[in-house]
Amino acid sequence: MTAAVPLSQAPGVLYLVATPIGNLEDITLRALRILRECDVVAAEDTRHTGQLLKHYAIQKPLISCFQFNEARRSAEINQRLAGGQKVALVTDAGSPGISDPGERVVKAAVAGGFAVQPVAGACALVAALTASGLPAAEFHFAGFLPHKSGQRKKRLESFRSIPGTLILYESPYRIEKLLGELTQAYPEREVVLARELTKKFEEFLRGKPAALLEICRKRTLKGEFVVLISPPDRDCIALEDSAPNRESPGQGIEEDPT
Repeated sequence: MTAAVPLSQAPGVLYLVATPIGNLEDITLRALRILRECDVVAAEDTRHTGQLLKHYAIQKPLISCFQFNEARRSAEINQRLAGGQKVALVTDAGSPGISDPGERVVKAAVAGGFAVQPVAGACALVAALTASGLPAAEFHFAGFLPHKSGQRKKRLESFRSIPGTLILYESPYRIEKLLGELTQAYPEREVVLARELTKKFEEFLRGKPAALLEICRKRTLKGEFVVLISPPDRDCIALEDSAPNRESPGQGIEEDPT
């Protein structure tokens, strides 16, 4: 086994460090080493990451890198890399760039000819998929749907024939809306709601969209959701095609002004 090379002996590198999605024990030894030895940590939320670093007694300079300053911060990070610094990029939870900031930073670093190294670790979609009971050999991850109702319906319609398990992220504020949409779009599919992953109140709810919608209306479900939808089969598609209120291919969908 090859021993780890101290960062001080390597040229400037951008490290994409996966952080816990809930349970603070879900961080790798390599991630902790990178965080201890890097020159600076670029964080989606410096306060949130500051708590993580404090938990592991790590003291490092922090700079913010979130959705609305990522383009500007990418240039600064490239300057640091050009100067030989080691930059650890982290988000609030999981792997940078997966429905979180990071893509622009990586693209800029690659374009600048700098090394980019992933530091693998926790990822909510993988954790949910492996425990869902749905097929995992092939899946399609779509992240968050748009906020507007018309755009959401079009996106869900475009996924109907995709083979494999469909995986979405959703907030607790829109989960009831999503289940209503799934009841219309995929009434016969099996759906799994995974919430509070790796935390004390971790929960998996399984059933048809309509049944899950009833549960959601009776309970207050907190936490971010990973929503997994079973792959299509001929019987499901036939029932979905005959479901009421389905838009015909040539009929426009009115946009929700909100």
